[in-house]
Amino acid sequence: MGYPGKCRKSYDTPRHPWEADRMAQEVELVKNYGLRNKREVWKAQSLIRKYRRVSRQLLAATTRGEMGLEAQATDVLDHLKNYGMLKEDGDLDSVLSMKVEDLLERRLQTQVYRQGLAKSLRQARQFITHGHIQITGRKVTVPGYYVKRGEEMTLDYYPGSPMAQEAHPERATRIPKVEG
Repeated sequence: MGYPGKCRKSYDTPRHPWEADRMAQEVELVKNYGLRNKREVWKAQSLIRKYRRVSRQLLAATTRGEMGLEAQATDVLDHLKNYGMLKEDGDLDSVLSMKVEDLLERRLQTQVYRQGLAKSLRQARQFITHGHIQITGRKVTVPGYYVKRGEEMTLDYYPGSPMAQEAHPERATRIPKVEG
C-alpha cells in the first residue's frame, strides 16, 4: 500500500475517448512539445481548467457585488504572472483566454530546448532526467517542472555533469530557438 496522499490523479481524462479531432490535436501537442504521452497533455488541460474555473467564480462574485475577493484575485493573477503564463498587464478576463500551449511553454523541457541547451525536445528531456540541467544552482530532474519568470536566465548545465564541459560532443551550441 502506498502513501495515502499520493493516490489521486492530478488530471481528468477526456469524456469521449475516441474523438478524432481531439485525438489529432493531442498528438500534435505531444509532438510539438516532446511530451512522453497524452497524460501530460491532460494534466496541463486540467490545470488550465482549474485556473479558468477560479477566474469565472471570482468574476461572477465581483459582478454580484461581493466584497473582499480582491485578495484572492490578486493571488491568482500574481501566481500566473510569476510563472510567466500571463502577461504583466493581464486580468481575470485574460485568464479565461489562456491556452494549453501557454502552460506547456513554461515547462522545463521546453525552456531547455528554447534556450539552446539541447538540440531537440527529446534530447532536452533526456538531459533533464539524467541530471545535466540546473536552475539557480539546483539540479532539477523533472521535465514537467514549471519554470518561473525569474528562473529562465539561470538555466544552465549542472557543474558536476559531463555536459558542463565545452568539448562534450552532445552539447549543443547555445543559440536560443525561436519558433512561432
